Amino acid sequence: MVTKEMGITEVVTKYPNSAKIFMEYGMGCLGCAAAQFENIEQGAKAHGVDAEALVKAINESIKQ
Repeated sequence: MVTKEMGITEVVTKYPNSAKIFMEYGMGCLGCAAAQFENIEQGAKAHGVDAEALVKAINESIKQ
């Protein structure tokens, strides 16, 4: 299960399909330097994204 405290790169590495969800939420900078050290909550805040909704969407995609 993914949490908002997990690193963006960590999540994409462990669950490659999550990249699509990040993109759908306007977080297309998965290759940028910030993605290397930011957690989901920090990245979401920087992009004006609801971290809870993003994490929920990622977890739902993992279950499928």
